[in-house]
Amino acid sequence: MRELLFAFLLLVAAIIQGDSGVLYPRSSITREVQSLDGLWKFSLCNNSVGVKHRTQTSDCSEYNDDEDLELMPVPSSYNDISIDDTVRDHVGVVKYQRSFIVPKSWAQKTVWLRFGSVCYAAEVYLNGKLAMSHEIGHLPFAANVSPFLKFANENDIVVLVNNTLTNSTIPQGTKVVLPSGRIKQEYTFDFFNYAGIDRPVVLYTTEDTYIDDITITTQLSGTTAIVTYDILVEGNDISNIVVTVIDKGGKYIASNDAQTLTGTIKIENAKLWWPYLMDAEPGYLYTLRVEVFNIGDKLLDRYDQPFGIRELTWDNTTFKINGKPLYLRGFGRHEDSDIRGKGLDLPLIIRDHNLIKWVGANSYRTSHYPYAEEIMDLADSLGIMIIDECPAVNTQRYNKDLLENHKKSLTELINRDKNRPSVIIWSASNEPSTQYNESGPYYKEVIAHIKSLDTSRPATVVNSYNAPEDHSGQFLDILCFNKYLGWYDNPGDLDVIVSDLKGYAEAWHRIHNKTVIVTEYGADTLEGLHFLPTYIWSEEYQTDLMSRYFQAFDELREKGWFVGEMIWNFADFKTAQTYTRVGGNKKGIFTRQRQPKASAHLLRRRYWALAGLLDNATQPDDLDEYII
Repeated sequence: MRELLFAFLLLVAAIIQGDSGVLYPRSSITREVQSLDGLWKFSLCNNSVGVKHRTQTSDCSEYNDDEDLELMPVPSSYNDISIDDTVRDHVGVVKYQRSFIVPKSWAQKTVWLRFGSVCYAAEVYLNGKLAMSHEIGHLPFAANVSPFLKFANENDIVVLVNNTLTNSTIPQGTKVVLPSGRIKQEYTFDFFNYAGIDRPVVLYTTEDTYIDDITITTQLSGTTAIVTYDILVEGNDISNIVVTVIDKGGKYIASNDAQTLTGTIKIENAKLWWPYLMDAEPGYLYTLRVEVFNIGDKLLDRYDQPFGIRELTWDNTTFKINGKPLYLRGFGRHEDSDIRGKGLDLPLIIRDHNLIKWVGANSYRTSHYPYAEEIMDLADSLGIMIIDECPAVNTQRYNKDLLENHKKSLTELINRDKNRPSVIIWSASNEPSTQYNESGPYYKEVIAHIKSLDTSRPATVVNSYNAPEDHSGQFLDILCFNKYLGWYDNPGDLDVIVSDLKGYAEAWHRIHNKTVIVTEYGADTLEGLHFLPTYIWSEEYQTDLMSRYFQAFDELREKGWFVGEMIWNFADFKTAQTYTRVGGNKKGIFTRQRQPKASAHLLRRRYWALAGLLDNATQPDDLDEYII
């Protein structure tokens, strides 16, 4: 009878949750993890063939000879590793391959293959057979590959990757043939279209009965936290589930020992998750440990899911965390660095977050795609708030296939990041063409889809059109807009910034009666270029422009409904080649090598002043040099 009850509960949970999330591969006493990162063999395939129905299935069989292959590090973007521009600018399919050995002991397990991200479409072959495929970049995918493996023997893996963008892909793009015959990818977004296996590849094991997904939500009642969990377990050999909350120091706080996949745990005197500089101990994380036992009381699976206890509330004039008003002081960013492109780079991640804390920022947007899980883990633990953005950038030419891919990418993003306390806003798009009438019903459906998956966070679209032209604002919880006064608008003229920016922000609030965040502003700056009087592209111009924006932000902040400012960009980054870009986009307050421009020091004084004023944060000793 007990087994029938669990079978019924499993069925109900599957119906309710639908597509399950992809849990991050963590080692435990029931799970083993083996990395496939390292040097793979790599080759270009014919430009005319594709993957995942973008043109036709590619076999790349003519590229099997060793002389056609070069070594390619995984994870990394492949574009800047080679010295050959045909690799850098390749459009179409590339081929990765390597061999690996699976331990004999794994033959009694279920073995999973997981990619943290492949940009963009991927087909994965194991020992010559198609084992899995995936369409969307910047998001993980996994599959049970046990049927394809040879245990205690050498296995061959081939990954075909296609970076081609179309009118229905996320993001969009078009493919053109140049007079030389070379294929070129055209896109409207202003960052380089890096491609390849850019995040970790791992094998990991579970039993046939395993934990497939965990969903955690938290609510506050005074000093008591109510932690609600919803667990998806695959398999039938199950008798009991034990759920335990463990604090940061490893102490067991509370547990449930029951035959249920959903439940609640109360935590008295809970330590809340607070943003950086809003509390003496920001980013406090608990662990929800889930253990599944069979009828013989054997432990089948254990998974530890970090989570934070915090509660978001918002209305037409405020945005609060744990009952306290929020004011975002942050950045737009990119996953971008020399040589590696968008490849996962752990030293760079640590450097970036050290600089974010040094500046006194408390937030950033994952512009314009989901960032690596390792980055998100760090934001969770440091108390850095995240606007988590779907890879739909500069969306236009709306169509049914695009809408379905857009919703699918949001489903995968929200399933991945739903338990992260750092994620405070879902962003459905960056700078889409919302001036068209058809964008209204399109974004109505997109935002409704977000709400069907998560109602605990506000949803937004980051707009570049002015409020009277836009058709998306009525469906959003928080209004975000980008405005480059003194740069794209009236370049060289700083005097218009304060009045014009206030007018744009006030129009957004007046029309939609919602809170407002400026998510991008800035100016390209060549480090070391100086002019007095100030002149465009100089470090002086960037700091003078920022100072005018600061004045506007302060006047808007007094109105109550203006809740954040985010400069563009944290660091310089690579773009497609064009005469308007000298080595890429130079709007960073740091260089691409993460060294400060004059603007970094100005922004640091600004953000720390706001932290002191709004959050009572203690100021750093080195903020200003001693002056007689």
